[in-house]
Amino acid sequence: QVELVESGGGLVQAGGSLRLSCSASGRTFSGYYMGWFRQAPGLEREFVSAISQSGGRTYYADSVKGRFTISRDNAKNTVYLQMNSLKPEDTTVYYCAARVRLSGGGIQYTRGREYDYWGQGTQVTVSS
Repeated sequence: QVELVESGGGLVQAGGSLRLSCSASGRTFSGYYMGWFRQAPGLEREFVSAISQSGGRTYYADSVKGRFTISRDNAKNTVYLQMNSLKPEDTTVYYCAARVRLSGGGIQYTRGREYDYWGQGTQVTVSS
């Protein structure tokens, strides 16, 4: 069982920045492929970003490329999402996800069903 706890959400003006953090339980965090998703009410969960176990490969949705940066600190069992140049359309709940099953090298996991554990979510609100 893996527990994920997100933090760092809040209210920010358009053009501002936030950094989300996701702390994971477990002794083998360095073996988890990690992702960030977001979901607005009534809509499907949307892929935002993902990072490989070592942090050497990162992936982004086109909607956030160039504005968001994912990173991880395996010594702290934490993955981050630095969000810059925020837009009102970024407003929604952001979820951290962990894939603990075997992950193929170089494969980009962008679908929710490809992940095994989820955090409770953190609200991000961007005012115009």
